[in-house]
Amino acid sequence: MITMRPAAERGHANHGWLDANFTFSFANYYDPKWMGFRALRVINDDIVAPGRGFGMHPHDNMEILTYMISGAFAHKDSTGGAGTITPGELQHMSAGTGVYHSEHNASQTEESHSLQIWIQPNQRNVKPGYNQRRFRVAEEPNKFHLLASDNGRDDSFHMHADADLYAAVIEPGATVAHTFGKPYGWLHVVRGEVSLAGAKLKAGDGVALSNEEAITLTSRTGGEVLLFDLD
Repeated sequence: MITMRPAAERGHANHGWLDANFTFSFANYYDPKWMGFRALRVINDDIVAPGRGFGMHPHDNMEILTYMISGAFAHKDSTGGAGTITPGELQHMSAGTGVYHSEHNASQTEESHSLQIWIQPNQRNVKPGYNQRRFRVAEEPNKFHLLASDNGRDDSFHMHADADLYAAVIEPGATVAHTFGKPYGWLHVVRGEVSLAGAKLKAGDGVALSNEEAITLTSRTGGEVLLFDLD
């Protein structure tokens, strides 16, 4: 079963320094139909003004991922993890027993654009950890790259969650296919446009997938997607 989550129907908040769209209920945005999907709890599409960001704040028992679309984000946390995230990189933090972290736009002149993703863990109170790395998603287009997984296979980040995260850049006129290893999936269009089962999807659109063995994506003008395999 395929269920569309159009970008235009997401929650929205504009705080001046932060312009955010919420795929699922978050903060003051509440929609009982969209509280998450399986272990996937948050996909926040955040544009942050130059030099601004989130001060030090706590998290626990959550797998947190940051996927950069444009600009740069500076991260610091109480585990000693620190780094500046740029497009092509993924940041992963296991909050576990508890962690404090801050995130700020690393530029004083340009906006940053990122996806903040939270996945509910399958183990509570693990030791907090931080990872950041560049993946060759843009350099090797038209294929799905495994970025994070439930067992750390194929040099992906190991998450304490029943979820795998893939990313793909699709060139104009190209096609990519994925066979699911788990019974559920979620597709998020990062940029550009793609087509799935005859439906045209644009940046910010999401798709819930239930008991689909495989999907095929095409793009007329080019696009970039994240795909989650979920139990």
